[in-house]
Amino acid sequence: MDTRLNVPWLALRLGIGLTATLAGLDKFFNLLTNWSAYVSPLAAQMLPFSTTTFMGIVGIVEIAVGIAVLTAWTRLGAYVASAWLILVAVNLALAGYFDVAVRDVVMAIGAFTLARLTEVRQEQLVNSQAPTPNFQPLSTANSQ
Repeated sequence: MDTRLNVPWLALRLGIGLTATLAGLDKFFNLLTNWSAYVSPLAAQMLPFSTTTFMGIVGIVEIAVGIAVLTAWTRLGAYVASAWLILVAVNLALAGYFDVAVRDVVMAIGAFTLARLTEVRQEQLVNSQAPTPNFQPLSTANSQ
């Protein structure tokens, strides 16, 4: 198994997993920012409840995604994070926060990269554990 990708994989896993988890937790405390302010007016009009309630739901999703990335479900969590971050970026662009939207697109690319790296690592692990065939050539000299 090629170990050169271990450090980049771990860096992406920790970065994406911890960021999602901590951002999700902060949706309940608003220590980093007032998250409700980032909901686009269009999305806010479509919600059947307050933006604060919506941010609570978003927080739960982000915590779940972060935990998935940090545990045995890294690949699935990273794919979900990638799609989720694109949706967040669209919302941010609709709200006029283009600078933050661009950062979320870059994070989505990082999450997608983590998912693909995880696939490669899993395939390499399976291939390295597969039994190698032990074929013995038939010797014509010994057969009579």
